[in-house]
Amino acid sequence: MRGTRVRLRAVSRPLSAGAAAALAVGRLALAPVSPLAYRWYASHLMSEVRSHALPMHVAMILDGNRRFARSTGLLALADGYKYGGNKVSEVVAWCDELSIPVITLWGLSTENLERDPSELGKIFQIVGDRLGSLSREGTQGSTRRRIRAVGRLEMLPSELRDQIEAAERQSANLGPNILNVAVAYGGRDEILDAVKRLLRTRGGEGESAAEIAESLSDNDLEPFMYAPDIPEPDLIIRTSGEIRLSGFLLWQSVHSELYFCDVPWPAFRKIDFLRAIRSFQARQRRFGR
Repeated sequence: MRGTRVRLRAVSRPLSAGAAAALAVGRLALAPVSPLAYRWYASHLMSEVRSHALPMHVAMILDGNRRFARSTGLLALADGYKYGGNKVSEVVAWCDELSIPVITLWGLSTENLERDPSELGKIFQIVGDRLGSLSREGTQGSTRRRIRAVGRLEMLPSELRDQIEAAERQSANLGPNILNVAVAYGGRDEILDAVKRLLRTRGGEGESAAEIAESLSDNDLEPFMYAPDIPEPDLIIRTSGEIRLSGFLLWQSVHSELYFCDVPWPAFRKIDFLRAIRSFQARQRRFGR
């Protein structure tokens, strides 16, 4: 008995609107994005976010430097921080474009100080060099921004402390816009240090511990935080996919909007930043009310 041949004939049918849209999205996802298309999209996002209310203070957790080093095959994990340091200048420039007056960047926690000394040495060098570059860029750029380091700076090497002081001194008169750099920083450490300073101050004025405890309020503690003169962050961004604050600005973040991005910090793009701003603008802030 002969086998039966079956001829299959393709039948052309019109796609539904949903199927056509899904196919188009799939093709876009597979196709590389050209530089021209990227610039157009970034420009479109910039115009969009400029048409809405912008945050006054953006804080960022610069996470994923070591993961970036592993994924890109860099020779040393600390080399990821070099790329991350370069990204800092880009992000400051993006904030300048949007006239965001206050930026806080957390690059090194007190827990990070327990890492391998050789890795830490490279990180300290990168932080110091970047602070020097930022202070010089601030004197030359269109937006002048003061630099201030916050954290337990006494835990840092003397050379890095000297570089921090030089950057703060060089940028001290650059205007009202601020760049806070959190190094050797921990949120619990900040609150604990603030309580200690308050107790020393009011105890030195003759108040007993019982009197201080009886009258203490959050307004009393705020002046003793690391940067008491800046507004609380409107938006906190964390890169590299971790969905937690890890103690960042524990006291100040009670009403902050949070945005988590999967991209590691050195690979963070302008469109990622603008999407975070757009997400912030789409939210209704209630401040607990």
